[in-house]
Amino acid sequence: MTDLDLTGRSALVTGGAQGLGEGMARALAGAGARVVVADIQDELGAQVAASLGEGHGFVHLDTTDDAEWERAVGEAVDLLGGLDVVVNNAGVEITSLIVDLDADAVRKQLEVNLLGTALGIKHAFRTMRPGGAAGNGGTVINVASVAATIAFPGISVYSATKSGVDRLTRVAAMEGGKLGYGVRVNCIYPGLVPTAMGAGLANDVASLGLYGSPEEAVGAVIDLTPSGRLGEVSDMADAVVFLASDASRFVNGAGLPVDGGMGM
Repeated sequence: MTDLDLTGRSALVTGGAQGLGEGMARALAGAGARVVVADIQDELGAQVAASLGEGHGFVHLDTTDDAEWERAVGEAVDLLGGLDVVVNNAGVEITSLIVDLDADAVRKQLEVNLLGTALGIKHAFRTMRPGGAAGNGGTVINVASVAATIAFPGISVYSATKSGVDRLTRVAAMEGGKLGYGVRVNCIYPGLVPTAMGAGLANDVASLGLYGSPEEAVGAVIDLTPSGRLGEVSDMADAVVFLASDASRFVNGAGLPVDGGMGM
């Protein structure tokens, strides 16, 4: 078995019905893991899970709901026979200038991006720690953003929530270690990827007058990126496979930039 071989591992990926989450679910399955796709988009999520083949599955999950987390993780354990990896990927971005912030939009980003991730860590710990339903330790991978490390206009609240994901990750890693849970906790900072969310951001910042066009906004991101391109879904998915694998066995409490150098 190679260090990146996940054969025998079981994983749950939130927001797995499309975009980065779908790519992460496919990459984990491709590395040998059995995967449960978790999402509020039932039809799309079930389609992704079915396309992964035999042994994978789908669970409905609103990540902001504590009781739904408990149910979804229980279903995942029953389906997979355990749980070794939880990827907290589900997130939302609502573009706004600070002077125009809408309180409900702020709350939604706080609840999905920050509360949802915190609850994911909670239920991963309870399931993976000794005496839990799985009980063999494991790894939690949180999806932050390059927005946590740069000052990009129009995404103040999103940036704040992703900075919070970074802090959650580090405190969780310390608690998991000190309490003997046997669970590593890390996060990745994706750069801009031309998914539906990424394209929406480019359109939104242009509509706010921050850039002359969506293309200009994308060009500005590329200009800030030493690698000279946007990210790809596979870039982020491969990083998740690494953090889920034994190749990262002594990586804990870390934030891994996958942004082409944009946030350095």
